[in-house]
Amino acid sequence: MNGKTLLALAIPCALPFNALADAGGFVEDAHFSIKARNFYMNRNFLDDRTAQNYSEEWAQGFIGVFESGFTQGTVGFGVDAIGLLGVKLDTGNGRKGGGTLLLEEDSDGAKDSYGYGGAAIKARISNTVLKVGDQLMNLPVLATSDNRLLPETTQGWLLTSKEVEGLTLHAGHFTALRSRDQSEHDSGRMTALDLVGGNYQINRDLSARAYHSDVDDYWRKTYAGATAQWQLAPNWLTKFDFNGYDTRSQGRALGGKLDNRIWSLSATLSTGAHSVMIAHQRVSGDGNYTYGVDGNSTVFLANSVQYSDFNYENERSWQARYDFDFAAVGVPGLSFMTRYLRGSDFHTAQTDDGKAWERDIELKYVVQSGKAKDLSVRVRQASFRSADRGLNFNEVRVITEYPFNLF
Repeated sequence: MNGKTLLALAIPCALPFNALADAGGFVEDAHFSIKARNFYMNRNFLDDRTAQNYSEEWAQGFIGVFESGFTQGTVGFGVDAIGLLGVKLDTGNGRKGGGTLLLEEDSDGAKDSYGYGGAAIKARISNTVLKVGDQLMNLPVLATSDNRLLPETTQGWLLTSKEVEGLTLHAGHFTALRSRDQSEHDSGRMTALDLVGGNYQINRDLSARAYHSDVDDYWRKTYAGATAQWQLAPNWLTKFDFNGYDTRSQGRALGGKLDNRIWSLSATLSTGAHSVMIAHQRVSGDGNYTYGVDGNSTVFLANSVQYSDFNYENERSWQARYDFDFAAVGVPGLSFMTRYLRGSDFHTAQTDDGKAWERDIELKYVVQSGKAKDLSVRVRQASFRSADRGLNFNEVRVITEYPFNLF
């Protein structure tokens, strides 16, 4: 696909405007934005166990999102659409691939461009919305990844109800997943996924979540989570976050024979510009905690970080993290984060006492005012070491984003 992808997005969105100009909120509540994302990534592998010891790609992406309002009446109708375009800026046959997942490839290597366009219709009654078609999802049992050049998309229907204050309920059925570096409609090979669940904001400081999903021929997952925070003093805040999954394989068990549980618990202490977090995560049962056909961000766990998820069979992992907000020293928009994680006791085909560690460093700046307001630049560095997993590498990502809010 080429640059016409984004233009094609606007056509179906613009057609109803004149016909429905007097239909209340359809036009008045509509939003159309394009996010320009520039993404550079390299990985330098430090041993000879990988087929390629260095990978590097640089690309420009455009993410166009249109969201209409709803027509007037007891039942309101609307339409959402998304257009995605990725353009290769630099790579080479000796540097492509290697796990960067930035660009779509064919037999000749990384394509010059790739893209995808889709739409969804939606209907609203009271505070309940049914949406059918292409969607971006961020639920614990179905979360489309947005950590590369272009986001994943999934196709199906989702019912969202907010009839009770503080309570949000979801139910849905999905049949396709487009991978983040692919233009093919169901490159993620989802089969079919059913989900149900919700989250409840009990009060200002306490919330709870529970979801269940069933992925045909892969697995069933049950998720539970809770978040609590307390104001210890005027300038001191503590927060606890729990997340856990129970996974059971089913059908043809295309994801392998699974019968495992994984959970994480994190504690964060914040004061002024400083924030410190510690987290512990455990896997028990048979197999690794597995995801992918249900979205490459379906891993709502504390120790899922830049590279590793520390989700191997029987793995125990710890994390220590520190954040600093430079607004406290006169540089609003600039933030710093570093974390260190260590995993142990995980099982592989070679060992029952696997070990791994990862260190991440991130610096981000968001322009606060002027013509470049909301332009962000983020530099992320990761180092991962594990002789038991056969991976030792350093990684750098440089990500620049600029949102154009057209209306």
